[in-house]
Amino acid sequence: MALTYSQMLPLGTKIPNFNLLNVVNDKFYSTENLDNEKNTLVMIICNHCPYVVHYHQEIKNLFNDYKNKKVSFIAISSNDVVNYPQDSPEKMKELFKHLDLSFPYLYDESQEVAKKFKAECTPEFYLFNSNKTLVYRGRLDSSSPGNSNQINGIDLRNAIDSTLKNKEVDKNQFPSMGCNIKWK
Repeated sequence: MALTYSQMLPLGTKIPNFNLLNVVNDKFYSTENLDNEKNTLVMIICNHCPYVVHYHQEIKNLFNDYKNKKVSFIAISSNDVVNYPQDSPEKMKELFKHLDLSFPYLYDESQEVAKKFKAECTPEFYLFNSNKTLVYRGRLDSSSPGNSNQINGIDLRNAIDSTLKNKEVDKNQFPSMGCNIKWK
């Protein structure tokens, strides 16, 4: 595991187009499926990264707190499954079933979508407003597996709350950190 920081895709970027397999229901999910009335939270995650595992409960909390508000959730895994079989579509599906998560978990086999997002690590969080424009990118909060900071999702929660109130999101944003994406 190599500790890596996110590149911070420029604010104002339009959501990159994608059409990927949703392992939750075995159907393809694309940008055309996005609800134009909702903000969209995209998470670049994987199954095995300890930084992602660290946030499992908070991801569940976020989903439960915002799923009935104007926020759509999408997770994407782009890791090389040949060398990291625990990140395979079958294991992805098992994980979401175990976590009782029902939002799309997309498999980026070609890794092209991760490149479009300029993703470098897992987890990375991207919040797009209802116009599909990037308003937040970076970390969930200041906690990590190696520190004693409380897991509360405050950085991302503040961004989501601002968008829901039609307020500008604070541009003072911090990169996410975690395991590097396992490129082919």
